[in-house]
Amino acid sequence: MSEIGEQLRQLPAVDQVLQARALREAGPHYPHSLVVEAIRHSLDQLRQRILGGQEVAARETEPEAVAQRSLRYLEETFSLHFRPVINATGVVLHTNLGRAPLSQAAQEAVQRIAVGYSNLEMDLETGERGSRYVHVEAWLSRLTGAEASLVVNNNAAAVLLALTALARGREVIVSRGELVEIGGSFRVPEVMAQSGTTLVEVGTTNKTYARDYEKAITDNTALLLKVHPSNFRVQGFTQEASLAELVELGRTYHLPVMMDLGSGLMLPLAQGRHQGEPIVPEVVAQGPDLVTFSGDKLLGGPQAGIILGRKEVIGRLRQHPLTRALRIDKLTLAALEATLREYLDEKRAAVTIPTLRMLNASEAELRDRAEKLLRLVQAALSRTAAARAEVPAKGEPRGKTSELGLSVIRVSSRAGGGSLPVTDFPSFAVAVSLGPAGDAEKMAQALRRRQPPVIGRIQDRALILDARTLADHELPEVARAVAEAWQTIQALSAGAESDKD
Repeated sequence: MSEIGEQLRQLPAVDQVLQARALREAGPHYPHSLVVEAIRHSLDQLRQRILGGQEVAARETEPEAVAQRSLRYLEETFSLHFRPVINATGVVLHTNLGRAPLSQAAQEAVQRIAVGYSNLEMDLETGERGSRYVHVEAWLSRLTGAEASLVVNNNAAAVLLALTALARGREVIVSRGELVEIGGSFRVPEVMAQSGTTLVEVGTTNKTYARDYEKAITDNTALLLKVHPSNFRVQGFTQEASLAELVELGRTYHLPVMMDLGSGLMLPLAQGRHQGEPIVPEVVAQGPDLVTFSGDKLLGGPQAGIILGRKEVIGRLRQHPLTRALRIDKLTLAALEATLREYLDEKRAAVTIPTLRMLNASEAELRDRAEKLLRLVQAALSRTAAARAEVPAKGEPRGKTSELGLSVIRVSSRAGGGSLPVTDFPSFAVAVSLGPAGDAEKMAQALRRRQPPVIGRIQDRALILDARTLADHELPEVARAVAEAWQTIQALSAGAESDKD
């Protein structure tokens, strides 16, 4: 007990730790109360280890060591949790990574609107209150041919609003093969249930005809709904009622027809890679009363639910109370308007909108980028090895480490985000392997823990850094990240070997 008491007495006071060099240099970045909290947390951890009989080295109780521990606690606890990452997965519209990155024009538009006030809902001609939707309606009509439009916070909200406003308490007819599940386990039937509509399923999983819709029409039918299977495909012995057939049927029975596109592609992709994905203006031209799709998928803009359609029908949606609950915010509007404006020049949009640029990238371009990344990684590893050789760490354990393998390989990328589900996009990547018995997850984890995090994918026991989703300006940072991660893995492996000895 006396030994434990002596160890406890060796713990520094909070004031002593506050005077440590590490905190004098970095501490001012944090409020004093948080710094004190971090110090007390670090001291309490040491105290618990001592009382629990664990060995605590004398150097761990020095004020400088406690200060370093406290700084790590501050960084882990109070740094911003929502942060940028580098996407090396090859999945262009990666839902977990925020889907579509914004164009430079959209970024600048957000910055302009974010720093001050704006004419969000003011008509600058009359000085009276206006509509926030006017900022994008003209662009959407020009680009798609739609009479009118409305924008809400995402496509699920767009579908919910449309069904609620047009069919609450009545029946909506939809093909059984189009009752899709979207991201996060949300399903079309569940969205319909929330809207207060009654789902009427027609046809079979693989075959549905226009006559199936017609047979199901009753006096209580409010809407004919077609859902594009943007995140899956039914292939083989199949048949579906076309949108044109449903539009004709709707006109015959005086029923509105709605098309949920999901992804919303505005332009054809290079080399016909968009096969199976409808083009928005072409869909609008077929005459449905409503068309809905996402803003942050193939459009390449911010998260939004875009609703196009006939003026009278859009007017009914605008007047519904749910519209206010689902309305789009000013920063999203700014990004969306700037994104839409890019489409005035289709050739320019294919270059300036990151989603389109990545999906259209040629194999030659991707091979060059992957080879450039490989050279940068090799150079970064050489610099790291040279630095370690010139300044060896004092007391560094000398253990065995696995070998790092690097190569450029051909891979397949994906659109992601529930878009183009059966389309493979040929690509090239740098494969990073940790020897025959290496654990690729060690490298993946080390890359995720750095700033900024680098996210790859594991394939055939190697970490894959896909060139399709990497921008040229990101390559040096990725190369540094791999070198630093490898250095960390080597140090941990050497330390483990030393402990065994």
